[in-house]
Amino acid sequence: MEFFCYHRDRPGSLALREKLLEEHWSYMDGYADEMIARGPTMRGDGETPTGSVHILDLPDVAAARAFAFDEPGYQAGVYRDVLLRRWRNVLGRTMWDFPGGAEDGDRYLVLGLGAGAGVDLELPADQRELIAYGPLLSDDGDTWVGTAVLLRAPDARTARAVLTADGYADIEVHHWQFGGRS
Repeated sequence: MEFFCYHRDRPGSLALREKLLEEHWSYMDGYADEMIARGPTMRGDGETPTGSVHILDLPDVAAARAFAFDEPGYQAGVYRDVLLRRWRNVLGRTMWDFPGGAEDGDRYLVLGLGAGAGVDLELPADQRELIAYGPLLSDDGDTWVGTAVLLRAPDARTARAVLTADGYADIEVHHWQFGGRS
């Protein structure tokens, strides 16, 4: 089962986040084989983290909850909330398989939060800039609750356009970087 996990930073927690960075990475090292994608969301300055995205293939909902809530930053109070949802890897690959590489271009997390019937269930016609793409689902995997996309785009407006605007209650766009040890 694939899961999308987004830990959003609590305001004022940057120093604590930095202090726990090695513990965070060590914790994530234990999930290296399960990772589909990972990395921080950033403010527009590209320097200041605002959250942490992890997409993983785990055995079940209990394992996903353990992953999300046992994370050292969560335990220490770095994060204000956690979005944890089942997810389907429509691209069928990891971020490391992205042909565009990890360095050039701006990267974004686009989250479309559901408002009814599922939309954007099929891949867009132009997939060249997609790093990860898939629906957010209920715990049982039966109900569509949104869409999560990682992509390379020239700007936030272009990134947002990957989703059908009127199909969502809300669409969030966050600067995102490939994560992991340098």
